[in-house]
Amino acid sequence: MKLVSRFVACTGLLLSLLPVALPAQPRAAPDIRWVASWAAAPQDYLKVPVLPGIQTSPGAPPPVFDGQTLRLRVLPTLGGERVRVRFSNLFGKKPLRIVGASVARSTGPDAVSPATLQDLRFGGLASATIAPGEERWSDGARLGVEPGQAVAVSLQVEARTPFATVHQLGSTSMMPGPALMQPQWRNAELSSWNHIVTGLDVASPAAPRVVVAFGDSITQGLGAGEGQAPPSRYPDRLETRVRERPGSAGSVAVINAGIAGNRLLTDGVGPSGIERFRRDVLAQSGVTHAVVLIGINDINFNLPIAIQGFAPVFQPPSAEQITAGLQQLIEEAHAKGVKLLLGTITPFKGAVSWTEEKEARRQAVNRWIRGRQDVDAVVDFDQALRNPADPAALHPLYDGGDHLHPGNAGYAAMADAIDLRELQE
Repeated sequence: MKLVSRFVACTGLLLSLLPVALPAQPRAAPDIRWVASWAAAPQDYLKVPVLPGIQTSPGAPPPVFDGQTLRLRVLPTLGGERVRVRFSNLFGKKPLRIVGASVARSTGPDAVSPATLQDLRFGGLASATIAPGEERWSDGARLGVEPGQAVAVSLQVEARTPFATVHQLGSTSMMPGPALMQPQWRNAELSSWNHIVTGLDVASPAAPRVVVAFGDSITQGLGAGEGQAPPSRYPDRLETRVRERPGSAGSVAVINAGIAGNRLLTDGVGPSGIERFRRDVLAQSGVTHAVVLIGINDINFNLPIAIQGFAPVFQPPSAEQITAGLQQLIEEAHAKGVKLLLGTITPFKGAVSWTEEKEARRQAVNRWIRGRQDVDAVVDFDQALRNPADPAALHPLYDGGDHLHPGNAGYAAMADAIDLRELQE
């Protein structure tokens, strides 16, 4: 018995020394992160200026949706295999009830690819309620997108939903009743706003760079021809340059956070630049760089009376006040680890509101910008666009016609003025 026991013990010892085949361990899934691919800066419908063809009854209740389905086309600047969509009730005065939502590749103004059309979910549910002042991301949806390939986002809202959170100079199609899963809409009503949808992120296993262009109508691209193919705003041209740079394809998103009429220091069309910078730039998913061009409306748009959308300014801001505001943006960006490229203010002599005093303030702000040592780069948009024969004015080839906004060639020159090496790291 002792011999048997010793044999068993020795055998067990030998077996314990032999390699043992363990079950295969599943490979860890890559770390997926959400990064911004498209966004629109939100505005309060009730505070958009009263302009012909936009809003004609100051103080009147806003129009309402009556259970329609809305469809917006957005242009991603970064590709991916999964997307999520941001829905906003930032400026709503009551809860926003989204009855349902869908996403698909767009094949035309009101048409989508049926094979890609799918529901969006919110925490696994088909509907969502967004409280006033809040935003809500959808769950991720498996939809492959490419830069410049339009995506259609559709949503149905509850009856009697007021216009609230919008983006000016956009476009939304509307159909009565439920139409989320209809690939082709016919005779849709058109609204000249982007409604409710303010962002589209893509899932990326890598860490692409996300560049946010921040500013006013010159960043938004007023006069560039909305809907042109390809788009001709300076951020669009910048995205094209980056995408065509060898080795950069698929590694950089360019987000346009411009609002026409926006001012740095006081409310213009939309909250002041100082107020919205944290939300519209620093809160974008994966943001790494900001290109800031703002201040021309602080110099140029001084209204001593209250007009809807514009806070009154009884004393025009000095150059020192404007540069103090820009300094605040620099410090906030760097505190978040975001690199900031600061643009000089562009010429506008010949515009109906130009004066020599305003020109003196513009020059003072630009001298301060060019002397900054604490920005990651200076983009000299002024030098890129000015007329050598009259540096206070836009070059005739770049003038969009009102002597304030560039034309398509001017927007291209602005994008070309940005050194792409500054966006590499």
